[in-house]
Amino acid sequence: MSIVLTRLAAVVLAISAPLFAGGPAPDKPAGAAVDPTYQQSFEKWKTELVEDLKKNWLPLAGLFWLKSGANTFGADPANDIVLPNGSAPAGAGSFEFQGGDVTVKFLPDAHATIAGKPVTTAKLQPDTSGDRTVVELGSLRMHVIMRGQRTGIRVKDLNSPAVRDYRGLVFFPLDPAYRITATWVPSDGKRTVDVPNVLGDVTPTPVAGEVRFKINGQEVRLTDLGGDPSKGLFFVFSDLTSKTNTYPGGRFLETDAVTNGTVVLDFNRAYNPPCAVTPYATCPLAPKENRLNVAIPAGEKYDRAHAHH
Repeated sequence: MSIVLTRLAAVVLAISAPLFAGGPAPDKPAGAAVDPTYQQSFEKWKTELVEDLKKNWLPLAGLFWLKSGANTFGADPANDIVLPNGSAPAGAGSFEFQGGDVTVKFLPDAHATIAGKPVTTAKLQPDTSGDRTVVELGSLRMHVIMRGQRTGIRVKDLNSPAVRDYRGLVFFPLDPAYRITATWVPSDGKRTVDVPNVLGDVTPTPVAGEVRFKINGQEVRLTDLGGDPSKGLFFVFSDLTSKTNTYPGGRFLETDAVTNGTVVLDFNRAYNPPCAVTPYATCPLAPKENRLNVAIPAGEKYDRAHAHH
């Protein structure tokens, strides 16, 4: 199973014009003017990032790990899985978990649907199948997730106040010094990296290679995690700003395809994992290979004062 929970839609935009005025990025920030074309594309990318959060992550209202056998669910606190009040009947039914399979059984007055069709019972395909089954119960949407040895039910509330109350994204000012051309060094195809996640699981992940570059006068390497050099690389990394004003577990960074042995790393587009806005995501954390001993004050910040708890 890939460690990447989701690739945010259209995160990497193809840009034909120069991104920043003034040529290649220097080793240290120089305060160069931001090219207007890049500013516009960055704002579009940021808008798409917010749209993805509002659609897929901010509405999450619960994550419940299943025990073997029956797992009752509904709004009544006596249920094994307690759904948000006002969004479900007191007793809606049960999730039957046996031999790795999950079957849902609804009580008569639940009025549940799958793909818009009324159901009373159904076997549910997990998110790892590539064709997950989504159960519709009023404003709630529920589906099975599998993470390591765990199987659970993830709940989304289409009327979640988290979407309405979302404060928006906060970024460092755009800085051309943090758009860096790196050298791509492919691996031998046999190397793996142990990638932890917020649940405490560790997943050995095949590595396509690493990038090498210089930032603020320091030689740095980052290991690609689950990317494809012909399409784009993916990194989970942390740096010294993770101790102060960026997400502690590390940020995500995606690139365009590797070209002629090089690839552009635009740290202005480093963004937080979904775990920064919801406790119901199961995000990968930066592996030890990608915990950098250098500060990269670029990309998305993390508001500790208003973080979820």
